[in-house]
Amino acid sequence: MKIEVWQGDITTLAVDAIVNAANETLLGGGGVDGAIHRAAGPALLAECAQLPELRPGVRCPTGEVRATSAHALPARHVLHTVGPVWHDGQRDEPALLANCYWKSLQLAESLGVQSIAFPAISHAQPMRIVLVAFNTATAKAYQQALSAAGQSADSEPRGSMLPPLGDAGFAAAH
Repeated sequence: MKIEVWQGDITTLAVDAIVNAANETLLGGGGVDGAIHRAAGPALLAECAQLPELRPGVRCPTGEVRATSAHALPARHVLHTVGPVWHDGQRDEPALLANCYWKSLQLAESLGVQSIAFPAISHAQPMRIVLVAFNTATAKAYQQALSAAGQSADSEPRGSMLPPLGDAGFAAAH
């Protein structure tokens, strides 16, 4: 598996699937959701409108994912997922956000997707990201990669205790 970081317009990527940070209606919105709908054309809105509502106005609940065709986009599929609105971190936000990524990957696998592009879902940017290295060689590789990308690499002392990452496997700090 190869993981890349790319900066640019997700609607221009020729990948098997792009993930849309959508709202529960799946009928377009602002940010990446609006950009995807504009680039895909009106057929995407029409397809989304045909998806069944689970309750009035909700085609995809928070933490879930739905697939559509990509229409005028260079991708084949759009995977629409609804990230949580961050309140206080006590309303299952980390688990719901993890579900957005996990369920998108599961659906991608079932569709035979070989390449997928994710935007930042629900949160513009985490305050803290912890890259965990099991050994010194991996820690140095992380530090070199961050340095090459123009990022500072703050290191925790070996064996130091970090705050628990929670049930979702990572912390969304806000």
